[in-house]
Amino acid sequence: MKSTLYFKFIFIYIAFGFLSFFTISLLTSQLVLNELEKNTSSDLYKEANLVAAEYLTSYFTEDASAYAVHNQLNAMELYLDASLWFVDSEGKMISSASVDGTAAPPEIENFNPVESGSEQYQVGNYHGYFSEDVITVMAPVTQQFSTKGYILIHKPLSNLEAARDTLLLPVYITGLVIYLLSFLILLAFHFMIYVPLRRITEAATQYASGNLTYEIPVSTHDEMGYLSASLNYMAAQLQDMEDYQKKFIANVSHDFRSPLTSIKGYVEAIADGTIPPEMQGKYLSIILFETERLTDLTKDLLTLNEFDTKELLLDKTEFDMQEMIKNTAASFEGTCTSKKISIELLLLPEPVMVYADRRKIQQVLYNLMDNAIKFSGNESAVTVEVVERGDKYSISVKDEGIGIPKKERNKIWERFYKSDLSRGKDKKGTGLGLSIVKEIVQAHDEYINVVSTEGVGTEFTFSLSKKS
Repeated sequence: MKSTLYFKFIFIYIAFGFLSFFTISLLTSQLVLNELEKNTSSDLYKEANLVAAEYLTSYFTEDASAYAVHNQLNAMELYLDASLWFVDSEGKMISSASVDGTAAPPEIENFNPVESGSEQYQVGNYHGYFSEDVITVMAPVTQQFSTKGYILIHKPLSNLEAARDTLLLPVYITGLVIYLLSFLILLAFHFMIYVPLRRITEAATQYASGNLTYEIPVSTHDEMGYLSASLNYMAAQLQDMEDYQKKFIANVSHDFRSPLTSIKGYVEAIADGTIPPEMQGKYLSIILFETERLTDLTKDLLTLNEFDTKELLLDKTEFDMQEMIKNTAASFEGTCTSKKISIELLLLPEPVMVYADRRKIQQVLYNLMDNAIKFSGNESAVTVEVVERGDKYSISVKDEGIGIPKKERNKIWERFYKSDLSRGKDKKGTGLGLSIVKEIVQAHDEYINVVSTEGVGTEFTFSLSKKS
């Protein structure tokens, strides 16, 4: 970037200055000169007509001598700083007064009074009589409606060029000051855009190389500051994601390694005869148990993968939620009997028709009831209650178990998380059940929350929309 963007702006700055002065020296200079020519020629034309009407007409009436006319022309030459030629209608010189000492010709060759055309003046050396360009204006001298002669005024163009240069000097000075002041814009670009952009580029390089701990210093509240803060946030999220992936892989590896180690050990022991035939049934049951753990873990991982890859498609239908609750509760009859746990159903008198994905909601209900029974002591009760709340139904699963410590309540939704109190309760758990529950409920745009008191019990509550 140092060799491209920054130097591009410096090049643009230099080019801007060059073009500005080039424009002033050529375009503005010519425009000013053209304007001076028009104004000067207009003034000269008025003076020529005035001299022709007021002074030179008397020459043809013999009211003024040639000497008097010559004196008048000399006076006008000093006043106008221009050469004056007084000729007759054929172009023969009658009298003249030259500003630069240039001698007037006895007769103007190829004299043409209308050679200027529609213009009041012409610019040039006037038939080669002058060594430099002059502005020439011509006015007729009439007497009794007859043109007797002409007065020609020649003003050197160098006089106008000098006046132009005098006028442009303040313009040049002003342009130079503006150009120098515009350097402040380049400085502002350097500190407000280039430097932050360099930091952002450096951050992008660091992130690309894997250094997600690099942080861009944010000192402004403009778009650059917002972009820097966004990149810092992105890096933090990527860092968290990287940490999560490492933790996720470690947890999956651990949960797969334990049952696989058990299965491998028992199979080898059976194969080499270490375990006698009469004891093999016991250890085959253990192998089956570990295999079921692996099956459940794989199934849960596939379910979570559907959410992570945004491929989960809800097959929403209308069904009776209370009928599902009854059927799910019946499936735990064997477990509840062995632990002497009773399941109490507090249901509404009429059918509770909801609009949701039947299979996934049943998975939510099953996981919540399975956890409630798992963490409940013997001879306790698990309560499932349905409450109508506006256009939704609220379903709660409450137990009288060990409860969840306050410091762990926000962590129970994390994948593979198992509380310290739960580790000795059930070796089959994967730590993914509540993560799946939350993902399913949120996919339905519903809510789920938990209220728990350690040593008293836990209540999970989630909502479902009524059928339309």
